[in-house]
Amino acid sequence: MSSPVITRFAPSPTGYLHIGGGRTALFNWAYARKHGGKMLLRIEDTDRERSTAEAIDAIIEGLTWLGLDWAGEPVSQYGRAARHREVAELLLAQGKAYRCYCSPQELDEMRARAEAEKRPIRYDGTWRDRDPSEAPAGVRPAIRFRAPQEGETVVDDAVQGRVVIPNKDLDDLIILRSDGNPTYNLSVVVDDHDMGVTHIIRGVDHLTNAARQTQIYMAMGWRVPHMSHIPLIHGPDGAKLSKRHGALGVEAYRAMGYLPEAMRNYLARLGWSHGDDEIFSTEQMVEWFNLEQIGKSAARFDFAKLENLNGHYIRHMADDVLLRQFIDFLPHADGGKAMLAKIDDAMMAKLLRALPGLKERAKTLVELLKGAQFLFAERPLAMDEKARQIIDDGGRAALVGLIPVLESQSNWISHDLEIAVKSYAEAQGVKLGKLAQPLRAALTGTSTSPGIFDVLDVLGRDEALARLRDQAS
Repeated sequence: MSSPVITRFAPSPTGYLHIGGGRTALFNWAYARKHGGKMLLRIEDTDRERSTAEAIDAIIEGLTWLGLDWAGEPVSQYGRAARHREVAELLLAQGKAYRCYCSPQELDEMRARAEAEKRPIRYDGTWRDRDPSEAPAGVRPAIRFRAPQEGETVVDDAVQGRVVIPNKDLDDLIILRSDGNPTYNLSVVVDDHDMGVTHIIRGVDHLTNAARQTQIYMAMGWRVPHMSHIPLIHGPDGAKLSKRHGALGVEAYRAMGYLPEAMRNYLARLGWSHGDDEIFSTEQMVEWFNLEQIGKSAARFDFAKLENLNGHYIRHMADDVLLRQFIDFLPHADGGKAMLAKIDDAMMAKLLRALPGLKERAKTLVELLKGAQFLFAERPLAMDEKARQIIDDGGRAALVGLIPVLESQSNWISHDLEIAVKSYAEAQGVKLGKLAQPLRAALTGTSTSPGIFDVLDVLGRDEALARLRDQAS
């Protein structure tokens, strides 16, 4: 490519960074990286009533957690309003735009007539060719783009193909409101041009806007960026993605215990594919990514697939890396801050030793947290119903017999502890499970845990024996 690739992610800060936005950002980021270019971040904050500083922070935090960086400082679209007005005035001076003095009432009547006649609702060009001297007194005009009325506008889209829209279907859109505020389609064109954007990758719901924006580019004599309109994300039932499907903010997925690496992998596969590859690193995605392999049909979000993929990443992640991810996750989890306050060097060492057993049973960091609860429990342990039943139904007697066996162990490691307990079980003529269940209940307060000998090992001699004695007495 002759010029460096510049993409942009341009969210509106009217709420959280939703999952579809996260995927759009990922595709822009990956394409720029693939071609040695850069992705810019523009905050489209022209809706002053709905745009909030909290939403901007959430977008930036969400992108940072996903591991998607951008070049330079985020650009505020609202902060460039003067430049947008300048271009509107330039189009006006060149006769490519005109002043429209229609009142809100006249526009409402225009709409009503179109609805009654079952025509598309479009501006009818009332002021397109009228002399401004006819303007009513005291009315502040809007500025409308003088769209071509004949022929067609073509969008050569890398995903959707060649899209042809008859110009008669595109009316004269407002580019500057009567209060002097620029409109979305003008602002986007000016910003993308001024920022040097070469490739626009965004949702297919912007395809109609692409035709309008192409007309503005051409009126200004500016190069039209390469465009790619990617499919929307639907739920597994094919319906529009809603909260019940997973239309949540990126921060919600973080709180649910998903890893950013797994999210990048999963989002990449929503609408884009590389053969039959389902699991791949971010580096592989960047190497393989292209626009031609993005499908036209809507992608389907599937929590079960995401969870299974996340479990794969947890199981295959190096323990020290996973521990750092777990620690970073705790402030965002229910009860995580209290747990974080208890983590000192000794607890970090325990967690690291426990991770090989914990991560085999966890698909999310939330499940990892639940599995690790026994490390943080304070004596005497609170017992859940199943654990209490195990202790009461013969478990207490089993513990009384086991405690001397364990007290006699000079080498407190899982392998040696397992041999000792198995030997005791054989000598007593009982199955190992009859001993492992009360051990698990007494040591963790639950009926499920990592391997019980790993639990004994990680807790250490003093803590483990103290917990057993609590329940044996």
